[in-house]
Amino acid sequence: MKRIIIHALMAIVGATLGNTFLPEFWVLIHQRQFENNAVVNSLIGAIIFLIFSFIFIRLLLNFVEKIDQTIATINIPKITWGFLGGVIGLVIGAIASIPLWILRTPILSTIIPFLLMMLTIYVGYSISSKREADIFKFFSRKKAAVTEKPEKHDKRDKRKNKNYAKLLDTSVLIDGRIFDILKTGFLDGEIIVPNFVLLELQLLSDSNDNLKRAKGRRGLDLVNDMKEIAKVTVTSKDYSDIHEVDTKLLRYASETGAALVTNDFNLNKVAEIQGVQVLNINDLANAVKPQLIVGDTLDIQIVKKGTERRQGIGYLPDGTMIVVEETADLIDKTVRIEVTKSLQTSAGRMIFGELAR
Repeated sequence: MKRIIIHALMAIVGATLGNTFLPEFWVLIHQRQFENNAVVNSLIGAIIFLIFSFIFIRLLLNFVEKIDQTIATINIPKITWGFLGGVIGLVIGAIASIPLWILRTPILSTIIPFLLMMLTIYVGYSISSKREADIFKFFSRKKAAVTEKPEKHDKRDKRKNKNYAKLLDTSVLIDGRIFDILKTGFLDGEIIVPNFVLLELQLLSDSNDNLKRAKGRRGLDLVNDMKEIAKVTVTSKDYSDIHEVDTKLLRYASETGAALVTNDFNLNKVAEIQGVQVLNINDLANAVKPQLIVGDTLDIQIVKKGTERRQGIGYLPDGTMIVVEETADLIDKTVRIEVTKSLQTSAGRMIFGELAR
């Protein structure tokens, strides 16, 4: 490739020089019929230089190779900073020389300003080329200080804006409650379902395990049902360098600013660590449950024994588990209890109680 470029350049140079100097040559040898013939002059010059390029091709290739090596060793940022520093030095030197020019003294107004500008150019170039890293860090800190507050403001505005996109994970689609939430209008904005989530649901629906197959099919059916009540976008965005679906979801949410909707407790925690906004369906369910505080009394049926000695287990209508002390012998009986403790997490809520006095 280099050979072709060299031959082409030599031909162009030859054509240019031939068209420039050959007319005078024709005059000298009294061949004026070619004096103003640009085509002939250019063609002769191109042929001559093309012949030279074939003869001296090795020499030309070595010359080009040396140029390539020199360019490869040039520190472009250093030269750029040095040039900018030199320009700044020139400006400073020119400004400092104004009083000397006003004096209109031969030496003071001519030689000294020239030397002063040469000095400031050198100092500017030297400082900029040798300390470019420090200069870059200085301006980076300034920029960070200026943009820090607006960034915080943008984050607050983003949190206030409830119309951001919602990114659904596999657990939410399998769970199914997201459909009812969308139908009631508690979630608005664009609903995003990545292709890699659909692929995971498809793998579940093709499973030999009946339970997994049912979950996968329910998730796929839910996506179709949601399209009728909400703006659902199935995106083909994928990350070939990542294999785990949860990691892909976190990366997608980080890049797009979408809120991750999930039921996965562990994914919820990882997302919070990475600064990804999370909407947990279990948190929403817990938030709308009737609140029981310490001291409240209620009637509950003990359905089984607890893990600890003398404990009985019962459930509220919404599925909340209640652990009651000293009721292991009261299975299938309804008792009045008093709430002693309530523990609520993203995984669910658990209530502890004892027999009411």
